[in-house]
Amino acid sequence: MNLSGHAVKFLKPSNDNNVVYLDKNEPIIESNVTNFVYNRHHSLSLQAQRQKLPIFNYRNHILYLLEKYSCLVLVGETGCGKSTQIPQYLVEAEWTKDETLIGVAEPRRVAAITLASRVAEETGTILGEEVGYSVRFDDCITNKTQIKYMTTGILLREMMADPLLNKYSIIVLDEAHERNIQADILMGLLKKVLKKRKSLKIVIASATLDAENIRDFFNFNTTKDSVKDTSVIMSVQGRNFPVEIYYLQEPVPDYVTATVNTIVKLHEREPPGDILAFLTGQEEVDRAVSMLTSNIRDNLIKRNPSKQELVVLPMYGSLPYSDQLKVFRRADDNQRKVIISTNVAETSVTIPGIVYVIDCGFVKMRWFNTETQTDRLVVVPVSQASAEQRSGRAGRMRAGKAYRLYTEEDFKKLPLNTLPEMQRTNLLDVVLQLKALGIDNVLRFNFPSPPSAKNLMIAFELLYALGAIDMTGNLTKPDGLTMAEFALEPLFSKMLIESGKLGCSDEITSIVSMLQVENIFVKPRSGEASIRARKQKRNFEVHEGDLITLLNVYNGYRSSDNARAYCSRHFLSYKALQRVDEIRTRIEHTMRNYNIPKSSSNGFSEPILKSITAGLFPNAAYLHHSGVYKTIRGDIELYIHPNSVFYTMQQPQWVLYTEILFTNKLYMQEITNIKEEWLIEVAPHFYRKTNLRDFV
Repeated sequence: MNLSGHAVKFLKPSNDNNVVYLDKNEPIIESNVTNFVYNRHHSLSLQAQRQKLPIFNYRNHILYLLEKYSCLVLVGETGCGKSTQIPQYLVEAEWTKDETLIGVAEPRRVAAITLASRVAEETGTILGEEVGYSVRFDDCITNKTQIKYMTTGILLREMMADPLLNKYSIIVLDEAHERNIQADILMGLLKKVLKKRKSLKIVIASATLDAENIRDFFNFNTTKDSVKDTSVIMSVQGRNFPVEIYYLQEPVPDYVTATVNTIVKLHEREPPGDILAFLTGQEEVDRAVSMLTSNIRDNLIKRNPSKQELVVLPMYGSLPYSDQLKVFRRADDNQRKVIISTNVAETSVTIPGIVYVIDCGFVKMRWFNTETQTDRLVVVPVSQASAEQRSGRAGRMRAGKAYRLYTEEDFKKLPLNTLPEMQRTNLLDVVLQLKALGIDNVLRFNFPSPPSAKNLMIAFELLYALGAIDMTGNLTKPDGLTMAEFALEPLFSKMLIESGKLGCSDEITSIVSMLQVENIFVKPRSGEASIRARKQKRNFEVHEGDLITLLNVYNGYRSSDNARAYCSRHFLSYKALQRVDEIRTRIEHTMRNYNIPKSSSNGFSEPILKSITAGLFPNAAYLHHSGVYKTIRGDIELYIHPNSVFYTMQQPQWVLYTEILFTNKLYMQEITNIKEEWLIEVAPHFYRKTNLRDFV
């Protein structure tokens, strides 16, 4: 890689005509450089550190407003302390004296776990006692727990068993600006709960939020008398440290390369301080990490041997939790930590030592196409709210700098807020969850941002095809109720239910568990090791497809005498497969509760493939005579992903896929080879034989 190419230039906006440029030829003014310190209050006690946070000055105001109003919309700058301090203030004010809990709902599992760990440290307790967490397939709570951090999905599932949330005195919905599906459903449900249970209090917290709309949504006052309002907005000003914002003078053709070049320049020119760079997805993160570790770090050491060592770490949602924790470890004095992350590090998570933030200006989002009925991942520009969130990561430990890889003019053209997930994704799981919660008329449910009626009707149609609802729109018994209880996508839940009937529940449980964890296969970067890893993977591959290949991997792992050595020998992730074991145990527990018999196909693949077809039949495609695959519904061209076993095998005529990934093409992932007649057998209401024959 050529590091001496075109210089990336940034400018800093200001109120006058003066601009500050960052260029490789610009001298560093030493008088403006501060020494890097992780925490300027590190020598103080934790209690004293808490009092230094901006939100501490608003403690009594927050407690007063929660006494007076049912809902508090709290808008606080990133780093003000709202995620960690508010729950502690509520416990100190005895909101848990009646053996009720303070529930804090986070959009991501990593945020819930790390925040719980931090608050447990601040309160001087063991994680899982007074402060605990609960995320999908993992929890750490006891009867002593007073503050419970959890994902929004977990809180939503708890409402199925306890619709009025009687064990909670206050619910804090954190990072509400992300507007994911679970958060929007929760806001709609919490509004209904507040009408029934006056004692419950709600806190909607975010650094960037359309606060007026949320306040009005939770306000039951229909008069013009503001004294009778039931919701209120409070703004917390200030963060611990200021952040300087820099923009590009001109757009860049490749933001991944520009990100790497900016990291190099910062490392060469700026004083100590860790770097956090935002990219859109795992592939881009891995590419940037590879560019830095393979091509650049050695060159930097040769040019500047006295410089700190670069420690480059990836960060994305599917990364094993143990690897995610690496980014939170403080670097040594002779090291500079560089974290390349997706937007998983955008909210709530405080990574120690971050001083410099690089924002590529894009994010990968899931979008649902109503015409083709396909859900795909698409790279789109970030919103201004997300850009502010990313920049705020730099001001948590000391004064920081944020470098945006786009112009200031382009920033002003960005949408103010991110489009709610409710309005852009498949609503299959939404409708199923609302039905399980007793919401009969989903079309008239009070969403903060209502989805389109067409999206809802498509979800109803597919749930009916899966057998989850009947002609009247009610959940079927037992299948519909059982599908709602699984913490899985409805398509996977259907696979599990059918596997009990077809005598292969043991195999399908393993397959579904494997699908919940990414990066099962280790992919070395070096040439020779990469070739050996590919050869080892071929030992598991079968013509039935990727899902049976995953089953072979898991069976080999379970039957090995030394699992760790087995994984090392076959280039498998031991930690990922341990996670699969944990998930599988929990799925088996749910299956026992709903009387799904445990059985094995004893080596016969047809029952397994039929069970897969029973769940994934909406995701069917056929091989067109032109050489590409096309969906049966919508006639959309699809391609085999390079990671699939069929990329190097003979292509089957009929296939199923778990999801579609959109990059330069639409790629099918986790592909299974099936027979045409199985589609008609398991879903006669969805496919007709005359229709299918037209495609052959």
